[in-house]
Amino acid sequence: MTKHDTKPGLRYHHLGMPTTEPRPNEVHVPHLGIYLVPFDTNPYGIEWLRFEPHSNAPDIVRNVPHIAFEVDDLDAALEGEDVIIQPNSPSEGVRVAFILSQGLPVEFLEYETRPMAR
Repeated sequence: MTKHDTKPGLRYHHLGMPTTEPRPNEVHVPHLGIYLVPFDTNPYGIEWLRFEPHSNAPDIVRNVPHIAFEVDDLDAALEGEDVIIQPNSPSEGVRVAFILSQGLPVEFLEYETRPMAR
């Protein structure tokens, strides 16, 4: 078995799990049309996402779990990638975007200032 190296500059951040059922501690993000349970409320970094009907999220993001990586430069990380959700700000101080990699959604996050380790 060989070791697999991730793309340089990527730091694992969380796992995003779509759901259709309301979950305890959901936070509403109205401008994105989602409810989410933040990754930092779970000891394993799981973020639950429930989408409102008017959300612009692609079907694959609504239905397939995604892995998220923190990056230092979001724009550079997106170069040459198949971007399925353009850069946006779900909350103050953070920019995110999604790409499609081998048929699966991957999220990149860039923080204005790096958060403290959990």
